[in-house]
Amino acid sequence: MADLDDIKDGKDFGIGTPPDMGSFHVKGAAHYDWGMKNRLSRIFNPKSGRTVMLAFDHGYFQGPTTGLERIDLSIVPLAEHADVLMCTRGGLRACIPPSITKPVVLRCSGGNSILTELSNETVAVDIDDAIRLDAAAMAAQVYIGSEYEHKSISNVIKLLDSGLRYGIPTLAVTGVGKDMVRDARYFGLATRIAAEIGAQYVKSYYTDTGFERVTAGCPVPIVIAGGKKLPELEALDMAWKAIDQGAAGVDMGRNIFQAEDPVAMIKAVARVVHDLETPAQAFAYYNDLKAENAAKA
Repeated sequence: MADLDDIKDGKDFGIGTPPDMGSFHVKGAAHYDWGMKNRLSRIFNPKSGRTVMLAFDHGYFQGPTTGLERIDLSIVPLAEHADVLMCTRGGLRACIPPSITKPVVLRCSGGNSILTELSNETVAVDIDDAIRLDAAAMAAQVYIGSEYEHKSISNVIKLLDSGLRYGIPTLAVTGVGKDMVRDARYFGLATRIAAEIGAQYVKSYYTDTGFERVTAGCPVPIVIAGGKKLPELEALDMAWKAIDQGAAGVDMGRNIFQAEDPVAMIKAVARVVHDLETPAQAFAYYNDLKAENAAKA
């Protein structure tokens, strides 16, 4: 067991030195088998190596939050413009037409609402149902520094072990424990733990300082959460900074479906993530497309 008194913060993160990707376009995945790589290739665009995930799993603990009162009305028109859909099995079955062929990352943790302790979750989806739904990946929350840290890590491990049997990746979604500060040191710890226990990729938050260290210190891809609703230009700027500092994509919900023009916004985000357009360029595109869509309405 390492001596806790001798643990030092890492210093040499090799910033500026790209990771060795091997023969595959997804970080840390060169040695997986065919099925796992095939599913990761559905999530991460083989040309850019990055992804735009559309998150609308909020209802599993928030209920009918703003913008998700009617998934069939707010999300279905956006689905074709996303690389990946991030949702619950209930939302998927009830609201998303099976003719939509976008890969699905299935929210597989649950068990509490915003009225209780969110970190006290359980695995809420069996591997058999994930297979029935043709999930490209399974997702569970991991709360480092929370009262239920061990349980949340165990949930991810359970998904990992079942997913590995069938070649299905697991996405570890980093939550923030009550006693932890939402900074690069915390997310560096949380993302590295998730990768070390075997998560094929990790969802985290962008931090204004030190984010390059977070991505460099995590041996698997990190996609950033959109978080709270921001003005469109600020959301595009956050996405651009994250990609510039090593993120492999975004998993945005409120910053897309609560935008003034959600279709224009998801297309603008894709231009930042895949085409590396600047925030100013993508925002100009957003405004042009918003005006065009308004004229058609």
